[in-house]
Amino acid sequence: MDYTITETSTFPIAVINIPRGATMQIESGAMLYHNGAIKLDGHMNSNGKSGLGGMVRALGRSMTSGESFFITTATGLEDNSELAIAPGNPGVIRPLEVGSGTQLRLNTGAFLAGDADVSYNMVRQKVSGAVFGGTGGLYVMETAGRGTLLVSGFGDIITLELDGTNEYVVDNSHVVAWDQALDYDIEVASGTFGFTTGEGFVNHFHGTGKIYVQTRNLRSLADALKPYLPSKS
Repeated sequence: MDYTITETSTFPIAVINIPRGATMQIESGAMLYHNGAIKLDGHMNSNGKSGLGGMVRALGRSMTSGESFFITTATGLEDNSELAIAPGNPGVIRPLEVGSGTQLRLNTGAFLAGDADVSYNMVRQKVSGAVFGGTGGLYVMETAGRGTLLVSGFGDIITLELDGTNEYVVDNSHVVAWDQALDYDIEVASGTFGFTTGEGFVNHFHGTGKIYVQTRNLRSLADALKPYLPSKS
């Protein structure tokens, strides 16, 4: 992927150069602008499956993981085709590489764009993750293929690296992505009902690999704004 991320902007965008005839996937609604040499096609988020089966798969993704029902394919019409994209949340854009030895699992809303050879499937979580988790609910996204993936996070994105000798406990709402090879359990943070410290659910990651963590979360922002929003009397 030939791209530039605006580093000096508080809320960056990604400007991608797509060669003539080449394609890539972007999150539905992520397009900011293009130079008139891009063809955008919206289709069901079904990993290439068409017809009724594709509709059922796309609907299942949307209901079980919170993903968009649609995804957009961008095709370059000229050699200088230029497309700018931006996430819906205020924060950074991070490029991640996936391949034969490294695949990722993504939290809901993390995917922004990916090379044509990068795809993702829905995989079922453990019972603990499916029942208690906020990272995708019953299913989570797992990448496949080889290439560059652009993910977004609210605030900044930092990387935690596990070497197999220790574990990290990360608040569920701050998890953006993690190496598929990592094992994890989701549980309540503390107290009888698990919410006495304000964290809610947390992920216990262990093994060898990387975790990508966003420094802010939309749930905390929404809670902070509640007292200032009008309510029904």
